[in-house]
Amino acid sequence: MGDKLDRNQLAWLSATGLLIFFGVWTFAAWIELAPRKFLPLPWDVVERGIALMTTPFSGQTLQGHLASSIDRYLRGFLLAAAVGVPLGLLMGWYRWLDNVVTPLFDSLRFIAPIAWVPFAALWFGTGIGGPTMIIFAGAFPPCLINAYRGARFVEKKYIEAAQVYGASGLRVIFEVLLPASMPSIIAGLRISAGAGWQSLIGAELIAANSGIGLMMVRGQGALDTSIVMVGMIAVGVFGLLIDVALRGVEAWVNRKRGL
Repeated sequence: MGDKLDRNQLAWLSATGLLIFFGVWTFAAWIELAPRKFLPLPWDVVERGIALMTTPFSGQTLQGHLASSIDRYLRGFLLAAAVGVPLGLLMGWYRWLDNVVTPLFDSLRFIAPIAWVPFAALWFGTGIGGPTMIIFAGAFPPCLINAYRGARFVEKKYIEAAQVYGASGLRVIFEVLLPASMPSIIAGLRISAGAGWQSLIGAELIAANSGIGLMMVRGQGALDTSIVMVGMIAVGVFGLLIDVALRGVEAWVNRKRGL
């Protein structure tokens, strides 16, 4: 492997990559590689984004649509974490529960979250329930799998020491398995957060009456590519912020554990 790069070099490389991307985009739009309404210039997209922050489109401003998306996302993601992490830990400790849940879980987790859209639309309509169900479907598997793996690979000496001191099954789970599995759980939450956010946008394209996904599909219908691009940028930036926050939590947990 080559020499390691310091932070300044990495920052310059990242900036160079962004400059190349925006340079190619600007050149392609400037020579009208595609009609301007389908490939706008970068500053046209910026202007449209600023306008959407003050002028409602499809019923809300840009920040209003983003707030609706974040609200739905947090409901689905937090529900997935609240169910998936404890269930994964319990499955890692109780073999009978593992045998009961695993066949059903393995048969459902390979169904793409977007495949649940028709059911969500039929059962819940375009309110909170439908998108929450789809986000849950995308975010739940990584939470459960990583919590389960973390619990299964805890060193037996810690479990045996707790049992010697008379710890019950639930105490072992919450005082031994949970702390020891925390790095794996946080890694699962990072994957889950990304999967849930992607599932949300897919759900809003079909089964929502507000949100960034709806704004994008309405922009497509109006043949306004700049609105679609503004939505994509908003999705990407917020997704990056979620990942940065969870990486910070992961680093903090590792420092506490001396890793």
